[in-house]
Amino acid sequence: MRVLRLLKWILLVLPIVLATAFAIAWWRSDNDCAARAGTTPSVPMRALVYCDYGTPDVLAIADVEKPVPQETQVLVRVKAASVNPVDWHTIRGTPYVMRLDSGLRKPAVTRTGVDFAGVVEAVGRQVSRFTVGDEVFGGRTGALAEYIVVSADRAIVHKPANITFEHAAAVAVAGLTALQGIRDRGQVRKGQRVLINGASGGVGTFAVQIAKRLGAEVTGVCSTRNVDLVRSLGADHVIDYTRDDFTTRAGVYDVLLDNVGNRPLSACRRVLSPNGRYVLVGAGGPDEHRILGPLGRVASIYLTALFVDQKMGMFIADLNRPDLEWFADAMKTGTVSPVIDRRYPFAQAADAMRYLESGRARGKVIVTMD
Repeated sequence: MRVLRLLKWILLVLPIVLATAFAIAWWRSDNDCAARAGTTPSVPMRALVYCDYGTPDVLAIADVEKPVPQETQVLVRVKAASVNPVDWHTIRGTPYVMRLDSGLRKPAVTRTGVDFAGVVEAVGRQVSRFTVGDEVFGGRTGALAEYIVVSADRAIVHKPANITFEHAAAVAVAGLTALQGIRDRGQVRKGQRVLINGASGGVGTFAVQIAKRLGAEVTGVCSTRNVDLVRSLGADHVIDYTRDDFTTRAGVYDVLLDNVGNRPLSACRRVLSPNGRYVLVGAGGPDEHRILGPLGRVASIYLTALFVDQKMGMFIADLNRPDLEWFADAMKTGTVSPVIDRRYPFAQAADAMRYLESGRARGKVIVTMD
């Protein structure tokens, strides 16, 4: 009887919760585009904006108000930025379930881009870690713009002098996803065997180098045209997925970092050791799984993990200062080097996003501001 009463309450409460979430999302489905169109910024700067969900065609460069740093913030003149899958997801509003938070009808946040590198132009009164003229890099929403303000104690660090702005701008999202996926979630140790599915993309090219730095035996999965690239990054073995299915091979791996999510979970588990770790960090392109995205696979992962010894999970990178400092040191010493595929001027930022969406990018796609 208690179970029936609990089920009854769930059936009564769940529709109310869903209706409330829907109403809040509908109410939040507005942005500042209309107001911005009728005003002229007092101190303008150029920024990449979008007022409606859609393909990169909705992107436009517009004059917006140049930000002013508060007491604990840093104003950065952006020299270079990069694009990531997270950008196309927010621009398209896919999977649709994410619109419950980002705005049901229209995007509540109209700026895009996260990765940046540039020069400090001004600092707040309480900032002591940075001074005007410092070269920095990090991550902050709205990075595809001439200027950006960042909290001094958050995801921003000094750029090594021997690293270009373009290479530094490649790091934040993809680099920290690879580092945290390999080092923290995968817990990779010296001598372990690591498989990286999607080894030639933004996350994958970092992951191969990081796993090798930790002393692992690395196998990368990529297409024919990227075999030489992945091998040049230090991979001990490379599997060409156009000719071979990595899930049918005899090798047994301690860690599988999955940047693609294109093989059945049961097949991925077969190539893992009994106590191996499966880490999902990506799943599909912009036109795949539009409603729920990777949630179905994620649910399957965590349900399966309840009944097996293998450790399984998905995560989203935490943009933090210590891990950016790790990258600054690794790039300075040359043990990790970002791979840059193409560079686009700011005026062609939408084309940079289109190229990333094509799925053909090798490493990172950079947008330069000068």
